[in-house]
Amino acid sequence: MSAAHSLGEFEQVVLLAILRLGENAYGVTISAEITECTRRRPAPGALYTTLDRLEDKGLLSSRMGDPTPQRGGRAKRYFTLNSKGLREITRAQQSYRRLLRGCELPGLSYA
Repeated sequence: MSAAHSLGEFEQVVLLAILRLGENAYGVTISAEITECTRRRPAPGALYTTLDRLEDKGLLSSRMGDPTPQRGGRAKRYFTLNSKGLREITRAQQSYRRLLRGCELPGLSYA
C-alpha cells in the first residue's frame, strides 16, 4: 500500500489547511482554518498529534518562530508542507475526484 492510501481524512484536512495558510500555518491558525472550512472544531490534542505524525511521515516540516511577550515568551511552531506532502495530498485528492466522477450529490456541482 502506498503512502497516499495511508492518509486519513483528518490528516488530509490538516495538510490542506496548512497549504491554504502558507507561511502563517501554526496551531491556532490551522485549527481556525479547519473550523472555518469544515465547521468542525478539532481538539488541540488531536491536531498536535496529527501534526507530529505528519512530520514523522516526512510530509511536512516545522520551525520555531521568535518568542513573543503575548505568548508569555513562548515561540510559535510554524508548519510547512514539503514536496512529498504536496505530492501525497495531491494523490489523495485525485483519488477522491475519480470516485466522485459520475456521482450526483445534492447541492454540489463539479467542474
